[in-house]
Parts: sequence; structure tokens; C-alpha cells
Amino acid sequence: MEDQLLETWDIHNRINLYLLDAIDAGSLSSYSASKGRNVGEQFAHLHNVRLMWLKAAAPELLKGLEKIEKDDAQDKKLLRKSLVDSAAALRHLLGQSLEVGGKVKGFKPHASAFLGYLISHESHHRGQIALSLKQAGHPLDKKIQYGLWEWGVR
Repeated sequence: MEDQLLETWDIHNRINLYLLDAIDAGSLSSYSASKGRNVGEQFAHLHNVRLMWLKAAAPELLKGLEKIEKDDAQDKKLLRKSLVDSAAALRHLLGQSLEVGGKVKGFKPHASAFLGYLISHESHHRGQIALSLKQAGHPLDKKIQYGLWEWGVR
């Protein structure tokens, strides 16, 4: 079961990267009609929240990871590298937590729920990203929209 949970995290992160890769760098500055964070800032937020959890639960895993500042949120290469690196650190945290009885420091009730929380949070922002792109006149291609749900091939 532990392997399946870690694989689920890996698939989820590949879906995030699939979305990022599908977006033209110029569209990272797109906003939804209600403003808030632009597309690049949404991706930066995913990474930054991951760092927040790492700081609380396993600060030793933060080595080499840095917060993405708002001014850097339009750098697609930085966003991608940061998401890859923070996903690996969280995978390590999840693996450690599952090995020692399923507890994540600072989160209740257990590591499986923590995984669910992370996926729910990040999926919410994927929806916001898609909406922002649509409302800004840069909708995702239908193939990409459907591809976000193809967990068996990502």
C-alpha cells in the first residue's frame, strides 16, 4: 500500500507538470476575471505551500529548496524545477511518515489523509489555473483538458 500511495503522489505531480508544460510562457501572466493570483503565481503557490509543510514536518528536507517570490513566478523553467524538487522532498516525507506508522508532524490524522489534502489543494489550484486561462482568452486545448484526467498514462 505504501508504494501505491507514493505512486499516487508521483502521478499527481506529473499531472501538474503536464499542465505547466502545456501552457505558453506568455500565458503565465493570465488572470481570472476575479483577479487574485495569475497563472504563474498559482504554480508558485503550489511549490511554496509544499515548502511550508516541509518546514513544519521535516525541515531537514528543505535543503536546496527556496520559495518562489512573486517577481519570479513568470519563469517557467524555475516553476518546473521547483515543482519537481519540492515534489521529491514531499515524496520523501510521505515515505518516511508511512514507514513510521503513518504520522506527519503537524498534520492530523495520518499520512494518507495528508496525501489527500495535498492532492485536493493542488487540484483546486489546477482548476483555478484552467479558469484563469479561459477567462483571459487562452483556454487549454481540449486534449490537455482531458489529459489532466488520464492518471493511468501520466
